Amino acid sequence: MKLTAARILVLMKKKISRPMKISELSKHLGITDAEHREFRNRIKDMAAQGSLVKIRGGRYGLPDEMNLITGTLHGHPNGFGFVIPDKHHDTNDVFVHRKSMNEAMHQDHVVVRVESEKEPGRPEGRVIKILQRNTPNLVGIYETFGRDGWVIPTEDKYFHDVFIPGKNRKDAKNGQIVDVKIETYPTRHQPPVGKVMEILGKSNDPEVEVQSILRKFGIRQGFPPKIIKEAKTVAKENQPNDRKDLTDLLTFTIDGESAKDFDDAVSLESMGEGYRLGVHIADVSHFVTENSHLDEEAFERGTSVYYADGVIPMLPEILSNEACSLKPNEVRLTLSVIIDFDRQGNALATQIHKSFIKSRRRFTYTEVAKLLEQGSKKANDSPFMQTLADMHHLSQTLRKKRFKHGSVDFHVPEPSIQIEDGKVKQIGVVEHNAAHQLIEEFMLAANQAVALNLHEKEIPCIHRIHEPPDPKKLFEFKEFISSFGLRLSSSEKIHSQDLNVLLKKIQGTPEERVVNTLLLRTMKKARYSPSDPGHYCLGFAHYAHFTSPIRRYPDLIVHRIIKKYLKHKCSKKEKKVLQTSLSEISEQSTQMEIQAMSIEREIISLRRAQFMMDKIGKTFYGIITGVTGFGFFVELENVFVEGLVKISSIMDDYYLFIETEHKLIGQKRHRVFQIGNRVKVRVSNVDLSRRQIDLQVMGDA
Repeated sequence: MKLTAARILVLMKKKISRPMKISELSKHLGITDAEHREFRNRIKDMAAQGSLVKIRGGRYGLPDEMNLITGTLHGHPNGFGFVIPDKHHDTNDVFVHRKSMNEAMHQDHVVVRVESEKEPGRPEGRVIKILQRNTPNLVGIYETFGRDGWVIPTEDKYFHDVFIPGKNRKDAKNGQIVDVKIETYPTRHQPPVGKVMEILGKSNDPEVEVQSILRKFGIRQGFPPKIIKEAKTVAKENQPNDRKDLTDLLTFTIDGESAKDFDDAVSLESMGEGYRLGVHIADVSHFVTENSHLDEEAFERGTSVYYADGVIPMLPEILSNEACSLKPNEVRLTLSVIIDFDRQGNALATQIHKSFIKSRRRFTYTEVAKLLEQGSKKANDSPFMQTLADMHHLSQTLRKKRFKHGSVDFHVPEPSIQIEDGKVKQIGVVEHNAAHQLIEEFMLAANQAVALNLHEKEIPCIHRIHEPPDPKKLFEFKEFISSFGLRLSSSEKIHSQDLNVLLKKIQGTPEERVVNTLLLRTMKKARYSPSDPGHYCLGFAHYAHFTSPIRRYPDLIVHRIIKKYLKHKCSKKEKKVLQTSLSEISEQSTQMEIQAMSIEREIISLRRAQFMMDKIGKTFYGIITGVTGFGFFVELENVFVEGLVKISSIMDDYYLFIETEHKLIGQKRHRVFQIGNRVKVRVSNVDLSRRQIDLQVMGDA
């Protein structure tokens, strides 16, 4: 049997009761002479990765058995941090005091010893070893210090400033944003030392700030020459061989006004007592083949990154915007999911085909919403009107059915940022009209149908999963909403239908926004996984992402799996190999998605700060959206911008933070600032580099 890390861990848990040297481990585990060299190398690799820990005397042991935890350190601006345990640990995040950091930095992979647990479920510990430094480069603001300089990281979770010797400054000037390579990491007596690699531009320049955000996350905006070359070559390979011809179907796309990559098209046929829905998705896997350079690049990126005024695609534009894009009147290669529905929205049968289509028109959401609402007498609209009406009827039927069976209907507005000539003109709310709902329901139906099809055939797949909320968080949420006279089931297990009943009950009430916001924070994050526990918020037993392979790597993998096993049975050996590969892909894709969301949030914060630069001194009304020990966050009405009221700026009293009730209470005057309260505030300061808007309370709203 091969000496895998998993096998060694199993053997050590069974047979080893204390840390041992490699020679002792080899003897106790029955490792043969022929296996010894491989075993020694494997043990060292496992120690480097953190699944084993090396201690004094060259002894190796299991972290859990020594009260040790390996994980990634997440720093805090105040100098402390939290270690997020590696997935093989079954424990909560570990708090690390600033005195116990042992010169570890944000994102470092560390070993932490748990030393206390002042509150149940909240361990505290000390970093005893840094396994891997994960910050080769930093982005920050250069400050001159004589001939030398310092770089203050723009990411405030890095609480070490970087010293730049004069010879390494590369003519950087005071106040410029620079990219720094760390040459020496911090020690007890010395700060990190670095070298300026690139000068990005002046701080407080919005475009430079955007670049600094992208650079901070290590985002590559262009593609290497070999990737471009390969993309140009494969883009020509678009012959519709061995595929079902669906060009006779009335097929079209519906997307946003600015969209350039059209990866989904829809069709609908009326079938007597029901409908035949066609969801046709660009066959990206035809062009991006397994283990190609394009595939490796897409895996590393994981997803396209969308932000207020731009996009960094997962694939080169010659594929994403051209060869794969379902442009009108162009024959395109697709994977088609054909679902037969009755009039009540029940799925009767599903077919999946390798196909080719010809889209008849490129619609926008605004156009379709207008046609559904007002109709049209234009000749070029008439071929589509009945189909659009039928699509609307089916989508609304599916929508009602979905919410009835457990999908949770959150009502939390998303910001829509309008930019002209590099400046923020307006911030509003993202529109979600009937056309958006139509496409949303059809994509959900296709994703669910694909997942169910693979499940029935017992074929491993990357699932899009969403686990039930943490019981502790759910209990705190139930306690909070009780102050509004609202109740959830007293049972520990809350079904998604129960949440939907609650959200429907508060629709249109003053409590709606705060309850929606807090409930959303109570939920776990959706992620990718080779396991299939279902999707809690959608109320689906089986679900996968299939409909966006141009911009999401998991969708591309699901396409490959479908194509491979469309007519071929998956053997036990193939299942095992596939399952192993899907674990790594799922983890990488989840991490890249989290990163993309972080970038989007940070750029939104930047654009909001830019929008508020000329509004210092002005007053607004707003709703408290979050309360902490250092202050509370207020979302300003009509402009959809969030700012911070620092507790130090409220001079009328000393305030006590009640975490479970999300409020601050004045100790003398008993004034309350609670999540959901309406307040009047003044914009006191805007810091573009920190993406922070400071507010000051003006009085009762």
